[in-house]
Amino acid sequence: MSSLEVFLTTIGMALITLACRAFFVLPKQDLPMPAWLREGLRYAPIAALAAVVAPELVMTQGHLVDTWRDARIFGALSGLAFYAWRPSLFGTIVCGTGTMLALRFTLGW
Repeated sequence: MSSLEVFLTTIGMALITLACRAFFVLPKQDLPMPAWLREGLRYAPIAALAAVVAPELVMTQGHLVDTWRDARIFGALSGLAFYAWRPSLFGTIVCGTGTMLALRFTLGW
């Protein structure tokens, strides 16, 4: 691919992305949508995050984790326990990451 083709492809992709996202931003008033759809869209970011994180927790190189000695599982469980105790996003991340790193560095998991 030449430099011109890369440049034009990048510009084209940027314009398509802008057009897709501008559809929701440009109208002067809210788009009419049913209440059930508006309520459901509140959960879209959480669902997308879960769809990215869940496979990373239970799979390694395309295969299910077959041992309980996996630092990621204990990190996720400790983060979940911390969040149940005190709902703090920063604390949850620090607790889960700290547990995972401690298990990896001390036990070599």
